Amino acid sequence: MAEDSSRAFVKDVKRIVIKVGTAVVTRNDGRLALGRLGALCEQIKELNSQGYEIILVSSGAVGLGRQRLRYRRLVNSSFADLQKPQVELDGKACAAVGQNSLMALYDTLFSELDISSAQLLVTDSDFRDRDFRKQLNETVKSLLSLKVIPIFNENDAVSTRKAPYEDSSGIFWDNDSLAALLALELKADLLVLLSDVEGLYSGPPSDPKSKLIHTYVKEKHQGEITFGDKSRVGRGGMTAKVKAAVNAAYAGIPVVITSGSAPENIIRVLQGQRIGTLFHQDAHLWDPTKEVGAREMAVAARDSSRRLQALSSQERKKILLDIADALEANEKLITVENEADVAAAQQAGYEKSLISRLALKPGKIASLAKSIRVLANMEDPIGRVLKKTQLADGLILEKTSSPLGVLLIVFESRPDALVQIASLAIRSGNGLLLKGGKEAKRSNAILHKVITEAIPDIVGGKVIGLVTSRDEIPDLLKLDDVIDLVIPRGSNKLVSQIKSSTKIPVLGHADGICHVYVDKSANMDMAKRVVLDAKIDYPAACNAMETLLVHKDLVTNGALNELIVDLRIQGVTLYGGPRASLLLNIPQARSFHHEYNSMECTVEIVDDVAATIDHIHHHGSAHTDCIITEDQETAEIFLHQVDSAAVFHNASTRFCDGARFGLGAEVGISTSRIHARGPVGVEGLLTTRWILKGSGQVVDGDKGVTYTHKDIPINS
Repeated sequence: MAEDSSRAFVKDVKRIVIKVGTAVVTRNDGRLALGRLGALCEQIKELNSQGYEIILVSSGAVGLGRQRLRYRRLVNSSFADLQKPQVELDGKACAAVGQNSLMALYDTLFSELDISSAQLLVTDSDFRDRDFRKQLNETVKSLLSLKVIPIFNENDAVSTRKAPYEDSSGIFWDNDSLAALLALELKADLLVLLSDVEGLYSGPPSDPKSKLIHTYVKEKHQGEITFGDKSRVGRGGMTAKVKAAVNAAYAGIPVVITSGSAPENIIRVLQGQRIGTLFHQDAHLWDPTKEVGAREMAVAARDSSRRLQALSSQERKKILLDIADALEANEKLITVENEADVAAAQQAGYEKSLISRLALKPGKIASLAKSIRVLANMEDPIGRVLKKTQLADGLILEKTSSPLGVLLIVFESRPDALVQIASLAIRSGNGLLLKGGKEAKRSNAILHKVITEAIPDIVGGKVIGLVTSRDEIPDLLKLDDVIDLVIPRGSNKLVSQIKSSTKIPVLGHADGICHVYVDKSANMDMAKRVVLDAKIDYPAACNAMETLLVHKDLVTNGALNELIVDLRIQGVTLYGGPRASLLLNIPQARSFHHEYNSMECTVEIVDDVAATIDHIHHHGSAHTDCIITEDQETAEIFLHQVDSAAVFHNASTRFCDGARFGLGAEVGISTSRIHARGPVGVEGLLTTRWILKGSGQVVDGDKGVTYTHKDIPINS
């Protein structure tokens, strides 16, 4: 793990106070966690040998004593005694018994490592005595000079507080606050609070939505954090740790809350690694929120898009041509970054289909540049008059095309999508926010840099913002007053999550379950070409065939077997529906509603075109479906009744693509029924405005004009 620049303070650390919580010392059943304690002592031994001065504050005495006394009471009780109500054990007695056992254990563990330890029990009232505090410093100084490990604990057995487990008054009120007090009193350079979780989370650690906070900023996090339950065994829990950490940090002692269960976490903290949650008096200076936040990024994109719209058509065209040139000029640099992403994805064990989408294959940059130039040379889509109406004499109404505003595109894996989307946004005059998958982080960063550097200052590179943290997405999805459309490109899960998390309109498709139906009257040579192309041309694409439906008559004449043989020769793994799996002796598909995105597909036998249409409507995703037939009547039934975004006759599903449709590029393929459907190019990123041109007309109760509502030629 790389060093974090905010952890540079560790270079000056010599004296460390380590606080071990009860949840670290004991297991869930109350018994000692010997493995964790042993690992902790080994870390302390290592740090001691490196010249660090270690002071240990250990909880666990009360819990350990209670467990031992309960056992003794059980052993010494008669059967009749056990039938009586059990009186809760006295906490002070538990503390006295447990402290003896706890120190005996530490002494044994440290002795095995050739380290000496010393017990120091303190109470709240001790620190009110100035002489005590002076003597404490001298004693600890002497012990540390002898490389002895001082082990502190609150002396609960003789504490004078009325309710030592609830009373939070006084100089300290638990071992977390004691550790903070000792860190200040003994002039420590670092306080480490060991817990049973990785650090401080934005909510209960058990909540999947909670995020680990790496650096605590009081101004930011104080009102945002939702704490879970208190410690299962100790007095404080995370609330107490945060309070102690804030007090120590703002007094000048850096604090790290981290897991006491993970091996070598203390050593990793001292190596400058980003472990746990850091509290530091200068944390607000390192806070990444000082960078552009979600709203600022969206507002900047909107403002820049308005400057883009104010340019002439030729100026916007030149921007696109400059971007195409810049991509080609930087092809080697882009390839290096992309290859690094691909290598990392392979090492991480990502699926082959994802790696295939991630890779920018040879010729891809040239192809993208060509698509951008095609887009640049298309008719300017902004401000086109779509309809012209004379409302009354001298009163002309125009319906014109207009940019939507600001688009948020969330996409996975495919860095080429960034280029297509960015070029479409510029052509359509929209502002753009992009969030790509982490697996394409380096590719997206270099592509974004190349593109935005080609945009003139009069518009500004902020017209295209690159969102680098997944944590920013929830904030962006709340900005329905700034962002006008969200287009997710990725898995069903991604699309569903976004749809359920925002009021902003969402355009996209969740699955690409595309069907090819081979009718009984199909030309089989044609059918083989189309089926193979639809499956193997680019299996990871959303427009690749996932289900092959075959008319039942093709079983008896042998045509089905020919198709199956050809697919297998090309390396396609086949799964069958109930009928096909029995007939062809292939494994049964888990579900008809399944997108493989790989060299796999489902095969099923159907009775006729009506059964095919019914199957597609029940199991498809309304993306792209194809019929192969020489029967024109059957073809027309299929084309008019299949309710999908794209329906083809005798052509591969792979044609469902913005560039192939002549749209220049696409932001995605939509299966929605509102606004845009199918491949979404420039027109799908436009809305309309009404321009009314008059000469002083007024309504005056509709007496002021005589309405004609006459359509007039657009060019008049």
